[in-house]
Amino acid sequence: MSTPTADLSAAGVSIWLDDLSRTRIATGNLQHLIESRNITGVTTNPTIFAGAITNPDDTSYDAQVVELAASGASAEEAVFAATTQDVRDALDVFRPVWEATNHVDGRVSIEVSPDLAHDTEGTVAQAKELWSKIDRPNLLVKIPATKAGLPAISAAIATGISVNVTLIFSLERYEEVIDAYLTGLERAHSADFDLSSIHSVASFFVSRVDSETDKRLTEIGTDEALALKSKAGLANARLAYELFEKKFAEKRAQDLLALGANLQRPLWASTGVKDPALPDTLYVTELVAPGVVNTMPEKTLEATFDHAVVTGDTVTGGYEEAREVFAGLAAVGVDFDDVTRVLEEEGVSKFIDSWHGLLTQVTEGLEAAR
Repeated sequence: MSTPTADLSAAGVSIWLDDLSRTRIATGNLQHLIESRNITGVTTNPTIFAGAITNPDDTSYDAQVVELAASGASAEEAVFAATTQDVRDALDVFRPVWEATNHVDGRVSIEVSPDLAHDTEGTVAQAKELWSKIDRPNLLVKIPATKAGLPAISAAIATGISVNVTLIFSLERYEEVIDAYLTGLERAHSADFDLSSIHSVASFFVSRVDSETDKRLTEIGTDEALALKSKAGLANARLAYELFEKKFAEKRAQDLLALGANLQRPLWASTGVKDPALPDTLYVTELVAPGVVNTMPEKTLEATFDHAVVTGDTVTGGYEEAREVFAGLAAVGVDFDDVTRVLEEEGVSKFIDSWHGLLTQVTEGLEAAR
């Protein structure tokens, strides 16, 4: 009997889990989700690692913390050691998936330090360090789509590093991300790298767009404004997919694909609903299209497995309706450029806060173990 997650996979969607912990790996839970929930990858970020490492009920990091404390490691060194170990172990769990999908899936992402979000050279240096330290071909290094992140994406791709571009909110920035990827591929080709070994996804955030837009629509308060609530996130993502189709059909991309390069797949991130009044699988069932990734928190994954109704492609037929949503937003006075600017700034800020909170707690743990 087919399950909704199997149906989603059959429709061309790669299901990735937006969570990772050492316990999840050690207990076999991650393998169980591969076998029973059709997950083919994992994404992580500083908030996820902070939750795992500082969980008082999770003792799986205790021995390593004692060892690191004895060696005199700093908090940054300890976090680097713990997170790279977890990601390496998860990549080994996913290795059969990576091989079975011709190296497309079976991916695990790890993010560069959020403190580097506006530091191009620092981002490139840490991307190289993570790539070398983890040393697994199915790794993706996450680089944020800030202005400083764009040249870092190109530089990392140019050296053969596979990249997950994160924190994309606007179509304008997404087009710059695609161009940065293509530039990196062109440089990689000039340096005689095997383009087929370089992979990338572009993580387009969804529910956060609705949260910020809906707040503004509620403040406007007219019937016309309220009728647009919970529509911007899906409309934005659908037009992102249209842009993906357009950009990769152009000669520049087609020439690279002919040389063995891979498509930079769109990835739907932030797919857990923030508004409890919405269907809990909204950002899954309404964003089905061939060749996309949907990275889900476990709660959304379980809801999808339990009761999602997958009806096939729900993206490519919705481009005109999506444009109508944006026309409506402009008509009622929502400045969507400002929405995406705020979301990018907040996204970086939240990851920085999580990162520094994690460092503080790890420092306390190291001191207690010394």
